[in-house]
Amino acid sequence: MTRIKEKFAELQSKNQKALISYIMVGFPNEQATMSVVRGLVKGGIDIIELGFPFSDPLADGPVIQNASTISLEKGTKIAKFFNLVKKIRKETDIPIVLMTYTNILYHRGYSKFITDAKKAGIDGFILPDMSIEESKEYLNAAKNKADTIFLISPNTSISRIRRISKATSGFLYLVAVFGTTGVKTGIKKYTIDAIKQVKRQTQGKIPIGVGFGVSTPDDVKKYINAGADAVIVGSAYLKLIENTPQKQLESKIALFTKNLKKQTII
Repeated sequence: MTRIKEKFAELQSKNQKALISYIMVGFPNEQATMSVVRGLVKGGIDIIELGFPFSDPLADGPVIQNASTISLEKGTKIAKFFNLVKKIRKETDIPIVLMTYTNILYHRGYSKFITDAKKAGIDGFILPDMSIEESKEYLNAAKNKADTIFLISPNTSISRIRRISKATSGFLYLVAVFGTTGVKTGIKKYTIDAIKQVKRQTQGKIPIGVGFGVSTPDDVKKYINAGADAVIVGSAYLKLIENTPQKQLESKIALFTKNLKKQTII
């Protein structure tokens, strides 16, 4: 059983849902990333999603694009990323998911990249531009090594939901809104309807995580009440990181996380 599956099982036994954070490695620098991770752990985060910067992040809004640009300018490379994950692993066993784009893995070779990532301490992957039709080589490389977390949207057809959910492990990522990531979009009725539809199709076989546009404790609570098994918060964390002096990062992140996490208790 992977760390991600173990985490969901643990939470279920405690009548809790998962809070997942997204942060960009190397933003605004490596030292800040470590402070943020420590704050997340202190705040009770369940899973950490680490973004690796990409030059053309199609799924990301301006906040994450800016963080990606700064990270690249600071010289974030794969080797540095893996070393950072190893540092994190010395301090915590919390599940870590890598979110990046397919070309990063393809360039190095799926098998080599996934093997190296697993050795560093990565538990799963989110590749927003990985289509189910082109995923065979990727899935074969990840099998028995790491979870493959696929994305669906509120307008994904029933037949496609079923197909994607079969290829997904760890959790299924439901994009809450049409468009890119962002700090605040409001809770849409079509998203609530989509959560219920996806839950009907997956029948409890895979946890459903909801992300994009989630930024407040109230957002988290509404999605949990609608049936989400996990809520992913990203841009709100990056804005907090951007606006907080580095010496205060750990404590500010911990407090923000605690307030979000409270809403995941059923």
